[in-house]
Amino acid sequence: MNEQSVGIDVSKSKLDVCVLKGEKAKTKVFRNSRTGHAELSEWLRQRELLVGTPVVLEATGPYSEAVAIALSDTGWAVSVVNPARIAGFAKSELTRNKTDKADARLIAKFGQRADLDIWVAPSLATRQLRALVDRLQALIDMRQQEKNRLEALDHGTPTNVRRMVDEHIEWLNNQIKKVQSEIDDHINGNPELRLDAELIESIPGIGRRAAAQFLAYIGDVRRFHNAKALAAFIGVTPRQKQSGSSLNARSRLSKAGHASARKALFMPGMVAKRYNPVVVAMAKRLEARGLTAKAIVGASMRRLVHLIYGVLKSGQPFDAKIALSKLEFQEGI
Repeated sequence: MNEQSVGIDVSKSKLDVCVLKGEKAKTKVFRNSRTGHAELSEWLRQRELLVGTPVVLEATGPYSEAVAIALSDTGWAVSVVNPARIAGFAKSELTRNKTDKADARLIAKFGQRADLDIWVAPSLATRQLRALVDRLQALIDMRQQEKNRLEALDHGTPTNVRRMVDEHIEWLNNQIKKVQSEIDDHINGNPELRLDAELIESIPGIGRRAAAQFLAYIGDVRRFHNAKALAAFIGVTPRQKQSGSSLNARSRLSKAGHASARKALFMPGMVAKRYNPVVVAMAKRLEARGLTAKAIVGASMRRLVHLIYGVLKSGQPFDAKIALSKLEFQEGI
C-alpha cells in the first residue's frame, strides 16, 4: 500500500490532478498540452512527494499517452492502467459522484491500494509506426465505406455520384499503397523493428501487415514477464464462468485488453488454423473436444501470441518442431 499517490483524470483539453497524502488531498487542473505537462511536473515536484510515488492515469489513447510520456521522461513513476480496473474499484467503493475532480481522487485512491506496474514509454520509432498503421487502417475503413455506397448506388437511380465514388476509391487505393510503402520503409530503416518484424513474419499465418500492426500496438514484448502476461494484456486469455452445479458456461475470450491488437490477430488466427502446423494440431484437438469454431479461432489467436513472444524473446525464427514439442505438454486453451 502506498501512503502517497497521484491520480490524473485525462480529457481532451485538461488534466484534473489529485495528490493524496494519506487522507489529505490537493487538487489542481492543468491544460492537456506540452506547456501543461511541464507545469504539472513542476507542481508535483513542489509537493515534495516520496521517491517512487505512483502517478496513475487511465489508458485513454493519445490523450493519456502524451502526458504519460512527459511525466515518465521527467522521472516520475507513471502507471497507465486499464479503465476497467478503475471502474471496478469505483464499484467496490460505492462511488456515487461522477465528476472529473472526483474521478482524479478515485484514481489517486486506487494508486494507494493497488499493486501497480511502472509504465514503460514506447520508443519514438514505435510511436511513429503506430501513427502510420492507424492512418492505413483509417484509409482501409474509408475505402470499405465507399464500396458499400457503390452497392447501394447500384440499386438506386443512376447518377453522377457513382463516378465521384469511383474516383474517391481510386484515390484511396493510391493512398493505401503510399502509406503501406512508408510503413515498410520505416520498419526497414529501423534495425530493431526490422529484426522483430522478420521474426514475427517467420510464423506461418502472420503477414507483413499483421506484423507491423502488432509491433505498432504492443511495442517491445520483452517487457512482459511471460507469454501469458502478453496474452492477458491483449485480451485473448479465456474467461471461465462456473459456480456451483447450476452455472457452468463455456469459456470465452476475456476481451479485457488491447482491442486494436486483438482485432489485428483475428485474420492471422483464421489463416494459422489452416496453415500453421502448431495451430493446426491444436485446433484438431480442440475440435475433437467439441469446441465451437469461434472458440477455436480465439485459441488460435492466443497460440499465435505465445509463438510471437517465443520468437522475439529467443531471437530465433519460428521452428515448428520446437513449438510442437511444447504443445505436447499443454492442454488446449
